[in-house]
Parts: sequence; C-alpha cells; structure tokens
Amino acid sequence: MLPSIDWTRPWFATVLPARRQLDLQRDTVIAALNGRARALDLRNPSGLPLAFVPQADLPEGVAYEEFIGATGGVPTRDNLHDFFNALVWLTFPRIKRQLNALQAAQIALSGVGKSRGPARDGATIFDENSALLVLRDSDAGRALEAALRGHDWRSAFIAQREKFGAGGDADVWLFGHALMEKLVAPRKAITAHTRVIFADDVYFTLDDATRRAWLDERVAQDLAQQGLTTADFTPLPVLGLPGWCEGQDDDFYNDAAVFRPKRKVAGAERDQ
Repeated sequence: MLPSIDWTRPWFATVLPARRQLDLQRDTVIAALNGRARALDLRNPSGLPLAFVPQADLPEGVAYEEFIGATGGVPTRDNLHDFFNALVWLTFPRIKRQLNALQAAQIALSGVGKSRGPARDGATIFDENSALLVLRDSDAGRALEAALRGHDWRSAFIAQREKFGAGGDADVWLFGHALMEKLVAPRKAITAHTRVIFADDVYFTLDDATRRAWLDERVAQDLAQQGLTTADFTPLPVLGLPGWCEGQDDDFYNDAAVFRPKRKVAGAERDQ
C-alpha cells in the first residue's frame, strides 16, 4: 500500500502526468503500470517489451540491470522507491533505456563486483539521485551555470532568482527515483546530482509535455554518444530552488551546512 503523497509539491511535477494516468483504485500497482507500459509501447535496450514484474521474478545472483536488459522485466517491489522508478520509466523511457544499456554493458564487461567503475557509478547516480537542469543557451544561462557550479548559491538563487520559472532561463526536472522518495518527507539538506543541458529559445516556448519529450530524446542521445561518469554532475540543494520551499529569505540561504561553498583541495576546487 502506497502512503499518501502531496502531489502538488513542485518536485513531483515531472512525474505527475504519469501518476495521473494510473487508476490505483481499480488496478494493482503492477497491473496499472503495465497497462501504461503497453499503451506507450515501452521497450528495453534489446527491443523487448518492457513490463513491471514482481521482485521474486529476479533470479538469485542475477543483477537487476542485467535482468532488465535480458528479459524486459523490471523487478518491482510494493514500495515508494520502486513506484517512483516506474513513474520515471513512464516519463523518460528513452533515458531509462539508455541508462540500462550502459549498466548492462558494464556488467557484461566487468561482471558484478564490489567496484562498479566510473561509467556504472555514473549511471547509478543518474538513475537514483539526479535532476536535469535545462538552461537557455545564452549569456544569462551560462552565468547561472557558472554560479551553480561555483556553489555561489546567493547569486544563483537570490540575485538570479527571476531566471527560474515561467519565462526564465532555467527549467528543472527531477529524474532520480530515490531523490523523489526522499522528498516525500522533504528536508532542507536533500541534494540532487544535477546534469546541465543547454537548449535554444524554441525549447522555452514549448508546453510541458513537448519539453519532456524533447528532453527524453536529447539526453538519451547524449548518453549514447558521450557515455557517463560521476564527473558529469554538479550538486543542487533542491529546496533552495526559487519557489520550491517556504521561507527562502537570506537566513535560509545562510545555512552553510546545506549551501556549502566550493571546497578547495591542493590548489584546485572540487564539489563536496
């Protein structure tokens, strides 16, 4: 049984349309998810139909990602973590398919061991805890990216506040299902691993559904062409996003335990 969730929160806007397509009063969770998967003709990297299956279908000793790649079955438990994972499959199927292809390829190459390697680590972080930040490909968008990568939180969230939201230069979509699960009970310290994507002015004229489709295709294509490592992300305290939390005054952003400065190591800077 899924707990009550406040779907009006801005961080759930990414997957809210997929949630609205499910009739959980009539169907079980897996039946409802599979109805949508069939309607969308979802496929795994090998082209097999995608289906959400009970966790018990995953054989002992077989990696989760390997199983999806080989069978099209996504082992799904009756919990929030797997429910959000399924909603992301219904929302960004191309990205999820490409991530599964990257993970399955790494398992085939190196097996399942204690060390995942940078590509599989990157894919796991993307899958579990990422946000997608679409910025306008302009001087304003580049300035906002520089502030975020430099952990200049006051510049990003106060001085450049107007760049977020309708008519602005920034568009945030949550992707990580573990991140969404944590935000059911939001805490100020929750931080996303964020991938930045630049888009032209046309993107910012599109409706939300068309933006989702554009982003799904664009990011999946980037992953296929460029691969993925942990270095591709920058941290983003999600409740710091303008309008995503009440009480975002100066004191809110002065909390150095959350809005940490860039850490310097041996003359160089790196993300904490």
